[in-house]
Amino acid sequence: MNEITLQDDINRLGLGARPPVEEQGDDLGQDDFLTLMLAQFRNQDPFSPMENGEFLGQLAQFGTVEGIDELNSAFAGLSETLYSDQALQAANLVGHRVLASSDRAYLDEAGNLKGAVELSSGAENVQIDILDDTGQLLRRLELGQQSRGLIEFQWDGRTDSGERAAAGNYTIEARVVRGNSVEGLEPLVDAQIDSVSLGGSRGGMTLNLTGGEVLSMSQVRRIL
Repeated sequence: MNEITLQDDINRLGLGARPPVEEQGDDLGQDDFLTLMLAQFRNQDPFSPMENGEFLGQLAQFGTVEGIDELNSAFAGLSETLYSDQALQAANLVGHRVLASSDRAYLDEAGNLKGAVELSSGAENVQIDILDDTGQLLRRLELGQQSRGLIEFQWDGRTDSGERAAAGNYTIEARVVRGNSVEGLEPLVDAQIDSVSLGGSRGGMTLNLTGGEVLSMSQVRRIL
């Protein structure tokens, strides 16, 4: 009867001692792993055999590593596909206007600044404040009583003193009055997309607006 040893199986796999000139990689493939496990099974102590659970555990461990490698490869391919789709979407957005959540809005040379607020219920009055970069109030728009829904507003660039404000970005503050209660509102600004920046496969897409402000796609409420 021929005796089969663990060393014999290792030598057949070419994993035994080798001359330095024939040094190879030390990664084991699935076939190598199964052959070694079979050799381990053949050469186990018959008076103290390995439990079935130990063999299953080794198989599960190897299968997990193989599965993770395949999953990583699949995610890498998916990431590249999503990046390509993102680039196509970005090209279609340039030149469009969006209604986005932001407290910064651009007043153009013609004196137009547009935006909106969303009301969850009716209000006695809605106020929109326009402030400069120092925080000074330039104009307060009194929109009066409003019902629930999207309430649009527009600033013509005139300050409360009647002067014409310069083109540029201004801060928007919005509030709603209900009886004795005054609540802040999230302003939505109407802005034009001049260009789009792609953050790569690991980053998000950002929208570069006329006037220099930058938005993320998560801030966009509507594409006009």
